[in-house]
Amino acid sequence: MAAGGSTRVVVAAFFANLGIAIAKFIGYLFTQSSSMLAESIHSVADTGNQALLLLGGRLAKRDPDDEHQFGYARERYFWSFVVAMVLFSLGSLFALFEGWEKLRHPHELENIGWAFAILGFGIVLEGYAFYTAVTTSREVKGRRTWWEFVRTSRVPELTVVLLEDLGALIGLVIAMAAIAMATVTGDAVWDGVGTITIGLLLGAIAILLAIEMKGLLIGEGARPVDYKKIRDTMLAAPHVNDVIHLRTQHFGPEELLVGAKVVFDSDLTFEQLANAINEVERRVREVVPIARPMYIEPDIVRNRVASPKDPHH
Repeated sequence: MAAGGSTRVVVAAFFANLGIAIAKFIGYLFTQSSSMLAESIHSVADTGNQALLLLGGRLAKRDPDDEHQFGYARERYFWSFVVAMVLFSLGSLFALFEGWEKLRHPHELENIGWAFAILGFGIVLEGYAFYTAVTTSREVKGRRTWWEFVRTSRVPELTVVLLEDLGALIGLVIAMAAIAMATVTGDAVWDGVGTITIGLLLGAIAILLAIEMKGLLIGEGARPVDYKKIRDTMLAAPHVNDVIHLRTQHFGPEELLVGAKVVFDSDLTFEQLANAINEVERRVREVVPIARPMYIEPDIVRNRVASPKDPHH
């Protein structure tokens, strides 16, 4: 569900941003507003970002080979990190530069009606894309708050699109407010202030995305709820006396590596031990289906190496 759902969200965002980018550029040509230009570049960056997310999803589906024996699932994390960099460089820095130039050399805005009409059109399209992202994310969010979901989600596309669409909606409102203030006061400096505010907003979102994607690229373990399910299931399996330590790491949103040292009954024959290990793996995958591959090593307790979340730690 996560893969198909995230693809649907990305496609919706791609077409919404493409339409908005075209409309904003038309609006900029009529109004010469720097806020409108910043928003145009922002939408171009967002459209390119959705294409990068789709590319990452496609590349991640490649079969494992001799060089990448665990597959290419982390492509999704890499391209999501690239998206954060594009959003920062093409979106945030451009808006900051354009805003600064507008503060230094303000000029009167033209055809204000076009600006409000196009920004309103953008809010409608962006609102649809954001609604799609929220609806799909709610299916996997569970009881987590939205902030917790953004910080702990292992599905990068949902995090990226949610934050991008939210930032785009806020940016559209800022641009509309800036143009309104410039019109009411007759001072075009407000247009530059709005542009700089949009740049700061995009920069904050890009930094947050970069931090989250960096963690996934380095390798994050199972969420605490899944970690507990795995450990409790192992301990409840037949012939299991203890779990010495347990390690997990996400290769991708739908693939979790599990490695554990487990203490089994000491009187098991080799065949019985192999069957017991297979039973542990089967039970774990019943409660956490993404737990693959899985490596379980029979051992005895010597000097315990506690897991980071092990209650015995």
